[in-house]
Amino acid sequence: MQYLMAICSLILTACSGGPAAHAPVTTTTAPGDSTTAVVPAAAHQDWTQFGFDVGRSSVDLASTGIAAANVASLKKQQVSIDGTVDASAIYLHGANVSGGTHDVFFVTTTYGKTLAIDADSGKVLWTYTPSGYSGWAGSRQITTATPVADPSRQFIYAASPDGHIQKLAVSDGHSVWSTAITKLPEREKIASSLNFFHGDVIATTGGYIGDAPPYQGHVAILDGASGNLLHVWNSLCSDQTVLIDPKSCPESASAIWGRAGAVIDSTTGDIYVATGNGKWDGKTYWGDATLELNPTATALLGNYTPSNTDQLDETDADVGSTSPVLLGGGYIAQGGKDGTIRLLNPSVMSGATAHKGGELQVIQTPGSARLFTAPAVLHSGSNTSMFVADGSGTAAWSFSNGKLQSMWQNGTAGTSPVVAGGLLYVYNPKGGLVVYEPSTGKQIASLDAGGGHWNSPIVVDGRIALPEGSSNDHSTSGTLDIWRVK
Repeated sequence: MQYLMAICSLILTACSGGPAAHAPVTTTTAPGDSTTAVVPAAAHQDWTQFGFDVGRSSVDLASTGIAAANVASLKKQQVSIDGTVDASAIYLHGANVSGGTHDVFFVTTTYGKTLAIDADSGKVLWTYTPSGYSGWAGSRQITTATPVADPSRQFIYAASPDGHIQKLAVSDGHSVWSTAITKLPEREKIASSLNFFHGDVIATTGGYIGDAPPYQGHVAILDGASGNLLHVWNSLCSDQTVLIDPKSCPESASAIWGRAGAVIDSTTGDIYVATGNGKWDGKTYWGDATLELNPTATALLGNYTPSNTDQLDETDADVGSTSPVLLGGGYIAQGGKDGTIRLLNPSVMSGATAHKGGELQVIQTPGSARLFTAPAVLHSGSNTSMFVADGSGTAAWSFSNGKLQSMWQNGTAGTSPVVAGGLLYVYNPKGGLVVYEPSTGKQIASLDAGGGHWNSPIVVDGRIALPEGSSNDHSTSGTLDIWRVK
């Protein structure tokens, strides 16, 4: 009960304090209710990357201008765009675009077009089309990476199916630089969302459906200013510290393809990734493992693989179907394609010496289904809660004293959850955006939305943005849903 009260207190704080504390309030009548509820105005801020922050918490405590009283009455617009976005949008408030000041959503399509979309009108302000687009449009060669904004707010970084990362000007979408992070883009895919920390872009690679060799998962660090490829860490043949030709390594696979990609501890700068099926020897081959790298990806600081790693490899039960989840205090939750979430503490992970097994706790995913999504982590003082959705359900756990304890669970499928302004948002890829009370799992609203795949929402500045559609349809057109308070 004390924990639920703490969560409720946090929700009230998120809706009345923080960045929006001095903002004027708006008055809204809840659907079916004759009483008047006060909803704090939105805090004008940005949502610069997948998961909101470098640690991929997927939690924004500022007021969004959207609350239980008005979420069901939001106005929806469907924007037709030149491609499918099987990822998330990002957002900049009051950005200088096309000679004017606009609130802007940025999205990257599966075939690498990046679009700037006016958040008020839905108008496409500019489109960046990578060279070579016509050669892969409609094919199996795709990207599902969410772009990331530069802290200067003058540039964003986006991926394309040719294995390149582009630095694009927010003002008009022109490319400042373009750098390859793979020598074989037909086999090595940029599936995961991009990250940015202390001047560097952090990206990862995996493989395509079917795991056709050769490919390896690797972490690439690029200088944001120049585009120079600074460092590469290879999960197979990790003794090679440069970008390798995949054919030159005796082993293939070990993709780094979780939706969150590289997760960063904002205090230390350490990088956390998880790998998929591949050889593991605890020396230079790191398939089916959770890994901690130093900020430059030049040294392995920690590692873990389950005791049944060989079985996971043989049965296509990737540990790396989802990225590591930072719970705080060095604790990590690591999901997987085997339908479990493993709780790890620092002693299980610490050091370059191989660590096999030793989990503190193993729990089932919400529907005991394969986990492809990125959980959300909400901190309230000494209390922490984790929200997880899979293809068969949505659930919440509290984390304290080194243990995960169930808070609530339901049977509604979802992609990567988001907590914003005191509400929990989970997109059901079968259709619909469900809004919950985080502490109890009570459903507050279900907003109409079409079907999708890995798409997930962002909620910021009085708006919700959610792409529809699946990369597996190989479509060159798509839809972005935008809900607004007014």
